[in-house]
Amino acid sequence: MYLKELQELQSAERQLSDAFSRMQELATDDSLKLAITNHLDETQSQLDRLDIMLKDHGADPDLHEDQSMSALIVESEKWVQMLEDATLRDAGLIASLQKIEHYQIAAYGTLACWAKHLDLDEDLDVLLGILDQDKTFDEELSKLAKRDVNPDALQ
Repeated sequence: MYLKELQELQSAERQLSDAFSRMQELATDDSLKLAITNHLDETQSQLDRLDIMLKDHGADPDLHEDQSMSALIVESEKWVQMLEDATLRDAGLIASLQKIEHYQIAAYGTLACWAKHLDLDEDLDVLLGILDQDKTFDEELSKLAKRDVNPDALQ
């Protein structure tokens, strides 16, 4: 079960690598663009770390496709593309990105718990590191929304 979920998360990161590039292009707020760009770099690194973990366990990194992430991405892109106003689109982007990050936070938290119980200390360190990155991005998105993007969208 642990390896299957690890494969699912690797699939999610692979899908997000493509999706974040598209979302970054849709953003108009400079701080939001930068935040997405920075997290895209983190996502690439996360994907590399998951690939290594899976290979160390003898598991195929490309075996599964995370259907939940696929659905979140499709809904996010559909939602954001319906918004013609740039400031509303930025607010929609943040909302969509946070849904995605919350899904990841739950998944990485679960896997970290399992790794701890399975005495997979190296995996645990990697998973907690990725979890911290995703929580930090979520917090950054909240600050951007409160400080700039949502007030601008209200105008």
